Amino acid sequence: MIKIYHNPRCSKSREGLSILEESGKEFEIIDYMKTHVSENELNELIKKLNINPIDLVRKNEEIWKQNFKDKKLTDKKIVKAMADNPKLIERPIVMNENKAVIGRPPVLIKDIL
Repeated sequence: MIKIYHNPRCSKSREGLSILEESGKEFEIIDYMKTHVSENELNELIKKLNINPIDLVRKNEEIWKQNFKDKKLTDKKIVKAMADNPKLIERPIVMNENKAVIGRPPVLIKDIL
């Protein structure tokens, strides 16, 4: 099952959702701003994305700048920061079985459909 980790307030996330809708494939929308994404889920996504946790962080968010930017953080603490502050999670993320992609730009989503 295809899943999109979606923030409806984000234009790139809305573009990613449109790509999925146009594909005609079945998918699940996870509004991670309303539905808590656990540290375990984030770790699974990070593994499927084949990136380091810091690469999933929106570093221009005020929460990051004020609370985390200049600190030495372990991967575990970075994941916890994202779980506690979902606004820090890069978006959209689309997962299809064992593959995942950050839709920046949204056209990258087509690569895993």
